[in-house]
Amino acid sequence: MTADTLTVTDNRTGTSYEIPIENGAINASHLRQIKASEGDFGLMSYDPGFLNTASCHSRITYIDGDVGILRYRGYPIEQLAEESTYLETTYLIFHGELPTAAELEDWSWNINHHTLLHENIKKFIDGFKYDAHPMGTLVSSIAALSTFYPDSKNIFDPESQRKQVFRLMGKIPTVAAFVYRHAIGLPYAYPDNDLSYTGNFLNMLYKMTELKYSPDPVLEKALDVLFILHADHEQNCSTNAMRNVGSSQTDPYSALAGAAAALYGPLHGGANEMVLRMLAEIGSTDKVPAFIKGVKAGEGRLMGFGHRVYKNYDPRAKVIKRIADQVFEVTGRNPLLDIALELERIALEDDYFIQRKLYPNVDFYSGLIYQSMGLPVSMFPVLFAIARTSGWLAQWIEMLEDPEQKLARPRQLYLGSDVRDYVPMNRRQAA
Repeated sequence: MTADTLTVTDNRTGTSYEIPIENGAINASHLRQIKASEGDFGLMSYDPGFLNTASCHSRITYIDGDVGILRYRGYPIEQLAEESTYLETTYLIFHGELPTAAELEDWSWNINHHTLLHENIKKFIDGFKYDAHPMGTLVSSIAALSTFYPDSKNIFDPESQRKQVFRLMGKIPTVAAFVYRHAIGLPYAYPDNDLSYTGNFLNMLYKMTELKYSPDPVLEKALDVLFILHADHEQNCSTNAMRNVGSSQTDPYSALAGAAAALYGPLHGGANEMVLRMLAEIGSTDKVPAFIKGVKAGEGRLMGFGHRVYKNYDPRAKVIKRIADQVFEVTGRNPLLDIALELERIALEDDYFIQRKLYPNVDFYSGLIYQSMGLPVSMFPVLFAIARTSGWLAQWIEMLEDPEQKLARPRQLYLGSDVRDYVPMNRRQAA
């Protein structure tokens, strides 16, 4: 018997099994050998929500939620947010190493020169009602892009993969900006490839009649940092969706549309919107203690606190809190900030929340920044999707290169009726 094994005794039969442990996990398929009888399918693990199931190997993102660590390819998120840019960080996520100056220039040029959309996509967006949710329009538009690039079906061709990465990372900010302009009834502002990635996005959002838009450097940097913080986050709901849909060997546009659809949900990409609603409902700092009391009594939820992974202060929230003050110097102080600060202060001193390891997460402050930049809450998950596109695509490529990955097809525990005979209509009784 070796040290790196798990010995399991099936008390139904008295038989013991030795299962290898690799990288701190057992292969679930090894449980199939544990059977109560000859015709038994074999033991399965039951894990709704994947609370303790690893579905893949990955070398991209590392999280230690107990101590509040987030790293991309080994680099702490705090260092990347302080020193790097979004496009440099995306190069790191895809390639595993930080780029040289020449590599970054080539990477940035290719992304920034794939920003234009086919005019038919613009017509496609025009077909949506003005009050259609921006995320619904974005998801549909991403899926529609797959019909414009049939070469994207060559998913195992490295050159084709690289081309689709440039296209998607370049075009999604344009789609997002066009969706926003359509919703507010403004003509589309086309990309300006002389600007940075986030500067160009601000240009497409806010340009009016000026010949050349000049983004505010503080807002440009803040958006760049927010994009870095959201670039990847291990096997979250939308990334898992990207891998699951991609496992059918569909094109990356279709897979990414599925990932964006998963992000659409309020428990994922819409969480910062829920924070703003909560702060608005509280209304003023003097009402925070009563709100906290209601949460502890089970009469409401403290949005923006706690996380499936983090059982400590979300490292991304610390970074966002620092840049919020810089943004508010430009945009003016968001009136909800004082409520948020008071809420955080009281909650972090209360044993009820400390014992439950409920700390602020990335959504607690990000919505305040987006709102101060003049963006409606319906655009928040769209901004999230722009940033997360790099992580989705890097995870998709990693999945394609992993020989152990197969078509995603989880098992189920069937609890329905056993076999029964069909009953003619005239012999049935009401349930």
